[in-house]
Amino acid sequence: MRITELRKKIGSMDLYIRDLVIEKGRIHGLTGPNGCGKTTLLKIIMGITEPDSGTIDLEGLRPTDITMTSQRPYLMHASVYDNIVYPLKLRGARINREEIEELMERAGLLPLKQQYAGSLSSGERQKLSFLRAVVFHPSMVLIDETFSNLDPESEALFKEIIIDRRKTDRSTWLIVSHQWDRMNSIFEETHFMEKGRIVK
Repeated sequence: MRITELRKKIGSMDLYIRDLVIEKGRIHGLTGPNGCGKTTLLKIIMGITEPDSGTIDLEGLRPTDITMTSQRPYLMHASVYDNIVYPLKLRGARINREEIEELMERAGLLPLKQQYAGSLSSGERQKLSFLRAVVFHPSMVLIDETFSNLDPESEALFKEIIIDRRKTDRSTWLIVSHQWDRMNSIFEETHFMEKGRIVK
């Protein structure tokens, strides 16, 4: 994916990405101080926010190939299981119950399978959001601070899943994190932002 001359101004935040390449099949980190435009950039890539100008070349990716998780995920008023399988239903994809339950087991959510998703703790919501994002084997995953409420064991597990999926699916990951010291071990390339610009 190549981003060229991208600009978006929101209040005092002026996002300008002159030229940024997100290389396919790699795990990218995106870090920088609050308000520098990281989340806005992800929302533009996802198609949630329209840029004022500029282009994003998805290089053959369709919008349905891309998914995004956020720090405060939206959950459907349904069970944990129904939330996780929703992306598959939305795309008309086959639901492999065994694979899904194995994924839930790894994340410790299988005992909560039929529980109402709205009753989950903040950490459990983040786990659910992450599983829902990866369940349909997307080509690109955008993660916006999803790991902030996870305990170290869960964080290690999700790093493991990211590395596994990157290898098996050749998926591309763009991960926003303030916890660079904890996450950079899995980043194959890191992009630093400051005041709406990529500085490194």
